[in-house]
Amino acid sequence: MNRFCSMFSQILQLFPRLAFQEDVKKVQAERHARGFSSWAQFVSMLFCQLGRAHSLREIVNGLRSCEGKLKHLGIEAPKRATLSYANGHRPWELYRDVFFDLFDRCKSEVKGRKKKFRFKNKLVSLDSSTIDLCLSLYDWAKFRRTKGAVKLHLLLDHDGYLPCFAVITDGKVSDVKVAHTLRIEPGTIVVDDRGYNDYGLFGKWTAQGVFFVTRMKDNALYEVVQTKEIPQNRNILKDEVIRLTGMKAEQNCPHLLRRIEAYDTETDRT
Repeated sequence: MNRFCSMFSQILQLFPRLAFQEDVKKVQAERHARGFSSWAQFVSMLFCQLGRAHSLREIVNGLRSCEGKLKHLGIEAPKRATLSYANGHRPWELYRDVFFDLFDRCKSEVKGRKKKFRFKNKLVSLDSSTIDLCLSLYDWAKFRRTKGAVKLHLLLDHDGYLPCFAVITDGKVSDVKVAHTLRIEPGTIVVDDRGYNDYGLFGKWTAQGVFFVTRMKDNALYEVVQTKEIPQNRNILKDEVIRLTGMKAEQNCPHLLRRIEAYDTETDRT
């Protein structure tokens, strides 16, 4: 527990108290507050996320278990009713401003930092994560019959390992549908998994001058147009230029594509 509290204290140092209080005043988050500060609410909910608490009871009990170590954070373990009321009545705009303050601070930290290896092109990763929600509280977040969820579609910029664009949808929206709506600058390299394997999307990106790296479907139909020389003493087995030959694939993506076959020593597979 000592180690966890020490790490928790270090994480909280990323949020200067003066800057936090300025955000509190800006949105008037404590206009009718009595005793329980916005900082205490923020620390409690951050503890909830890092401790993977699933209820107010778990949050409160977890904070009480290390109550003696909370004094240096400037808070006391709240009651469940107090925390519940604050979550229901405090303005959400406070945490939006806190997020963007941290985001700007992170961008300034990584700006100008040199890396040992980097692409000449902008490199981004595209992926989605499903976040479970209580269906009785969020009836619009349709996912399954008895389960609600939202899906976070995120573009991660590898220059600073920071998100550069995000879309939040209900859990049923497909990854490909959101990918078609993204505007990506020409010359960018997009890395994604097979959840985004859509020939119409590949054709669109190629026509726009956007590069992409993904895994092929096992049943993909194609013909080899050109075979390139592979580098020596590497795990590259094949380097080919191909044309998709499936009826819809050739129509949706008529461009030549590059296919790389490599051997992964860690997983022992091609």
